[in-house]
Amino acid sequence: MATMYDVPADDLIEALADDLADRLEEPEWGAFAKSGVDKELPPEQDDFWATRAASLLRKVADRGPVGVERLSTEYGGAKGGSNRYRVAPDKRADGSKNLIRTILQQLEDEDLVETAEGEGRRITAEGQSLLDDTAGQVLDELDRPELERYA
Repeated sequence: MATMYDVPADDLIEALADDLADRLEEPEWGAFAKSGVDKELPPEQDDFWATRAASLLRKVADRGPVGVERLSTEYGGAKGGSNRYRVAPDKRADGSKNLIRTILQQLEDEDLVETAEGEGRRITAEGQSLLDDTAGQVLDELDRPELERYA
């Protein structure tokens, strides 16, 4: 049986996003919200909400239990630190905590993630099953002979 570690992360996230697009609903404000302080504009991807949800589900499974604060740090970026007279190095900026928290709440409603008291969020058995089943499908679709030994 394939696990999420047996397939490339990008392929797994893309396949998970297709499944989660039907299960999760992007809030009205989602189309206008920036994904972090370091961004100037909201994301332009049509399926950004589902893709970020799939990425979050994978991160919670890999690093869980994990909190919103740490996830926000992982989805952050560099914010310019220059001023008029000299150029300073970029400063670290966190990703949108509201966006992450809202997606995690939706994943909880779908019973894919659960709250671990005082520790953040962790994956449920149903969420792990979804990840493993999707990884198996991705592995079957990949045309990479070096990965077939895991099937």
